[in-house]
Amino acid sequence: INHFVHNGGLYKRPFNEAFEETPMLVAVLTYVGYGVLTLFGYLRDFMRQWKIEKCQNATEREEQKDFVPLYQDFENFYNRNLYMRIRDSWNRPICSVPGAKVDMMERVSHDYNWTFTYTGRVIKDIINMGSYNYLGFAQKSGPCQEAAAKVLSQYGAGVCSTRQEMGNLDKHEELEKLVARFLGVESAMAYGMGFATNSMNIPALVGKGCLILSDELNHASLVLGARLSGATIRIFKHNNMPSLEKLLKDAIVHGQPRTRRPWKKILILVEGIYSMEGSIVRLPEVIALKKKYKSYLYLDEAHSIGALGPSGRGVVEYFGLSPEDVDVMMGTFTKSFGAAGGYIGGKKELIDYLRTYSHSAAYATSMSPPVVEQIITSIKCIMGEDGTTVGEARVQQLAENTRYFRRRLKEMGFIIYGNEDSPVVPLMLYMPAKIGAFGREMLKRNIGVVVVGFPATPIIESRARFCLSAAHTKEMLDTALKEINEVGDLLQLKYSRRRLVPLLDRPFDETTYEETED
Repeated sequence: INHFVHNGGLYKRPFNEAFEETPMLVAVLTYVGYGVLTLFGYLRDFMRQWKIEKCQNATEREEQKDFVPLYQDFENFYNRNLYMRIRDSWNRPICSVPGAKVDMMERVSHDYNWTFTYTGRVIKDIINMGSYNYLGFAQKSGPCQEAAAKVLSQYGAGVCSTRQEMGNLDKHEELEKLVARFLGVESAMAYGMGFATNSMNIPALVGKGCLILSDELNHASLVLGARLSGATIRIFKHNNMPSLEKLLKDAIVHGQPRTRRPWKKILILVEGIYSMEGSIVRLPEVIALKKKYKSYLYLDEAHSIGALGPSGRGVVEYFGLSPEDVDVMMGTFTKSFGAAGGYIGGKKELIDYLRTYSHSAAYATSMSPPVVEQIITSIKCIMGEDGTTVGEARVQQLAENTRYFRRRLKEMGFIIYGNEDSPVVPLMLYMPAKIGAFGREMLKRNIGVVVVGFPATPIIESRARFCLSAAHTKEMLDTALKEINEVGDLLQLKYSRRRLVPLLDRPFDETTYEETED
């Protein structure tokens, strides 16, 4: 499915997304692969039950045999018999800064991935294509590190209290004022954990008698927050505006079930960039629907803040919209800013309400001062308030790297999901055996990648997910592309039936925001 929206109307720039349909043969072979693995899984469980094969998974004790089974659900079966075969592709321990290159501790398994042993060897200079280090602020030297080290010596590492008690530092106040100014909103509040920013604040905003309309591919933190709120939840198809509008119409016409009373609030939950699809929310249309049906909008910019827009202010700036049109602007400091935590921005009344009623504000320990200083320094760099143009250059470099990397992968014949401006680049693998094989083959070639399967994706849509960074040089990207091309041929991953013509005459550094707007 290709979405292409020209300039004019609601959009002020081209909006190009591609989700190429899975080839029928590939889909059939993927189902067959999972079927074979499932059959062998039942066979191995039978052998474990009769002590023919050693059982290493968690089981009930003898005296609990007649109890309701604790470990017999499908996901535990999946973990034992499918995930365990390729477990070495995850949780790989690195022992360096997660920058453009990383050092990784080598480990081996002598019992088919049930346990791992470290060899003591460190694999050096692996090109890191998996970390969310979009603007390259994950560094062990430079202004951010120096500022954080200075604050560490002055304030220490921990605060040992909540913001409402003895944990409200001048640095926290400075950060929140800076974030509000960066976003263009009246006020902002910072939290120590990005996941909890969603899961603990949504229940403070909506409750029983309210309706949440959530994109089907929203992050687990949004899903958990919606469930904890007690509000009614209805799901609309991913980035599908007719589906969202139908739910809005039905909600207003029919009201609450049984009583038919109007909903107290209707809250739309969307993300800026969807971290598994690489797609960008169709924000101009979402805002138009929100205004038309008098609902509220909660925008999660975890992956888009810093990574989109000419000056890194996220998906709102990317589309040339006003921050006032978004009721709740949420984001995290864990990605583009190379730190930890999250924020919520909006009107002063909203933030004052959350300071009192948010569980994260009332019960969570305050952010660590060195982490706060890392965020302050990186935001000032992006805004140019450090007296340099380094931040602006990083934002532009990320945009160039993104478009170059995506275009080259499409030219090679891979199926690539998402928007052409999204630094999250999913490369479709589909078949279960190719998940582990791709991760291992890339690591052999000194490229660190993230491979993703069920339950993070639909069971037949396994993929490798690349995250681009401004810290990646053209030489690094070309090296990674060469190895990806080689592994793609080896594992026969080039499923695309829409081959692009290479743009051989186009210099690397000409792919900029100005060009796309022209």
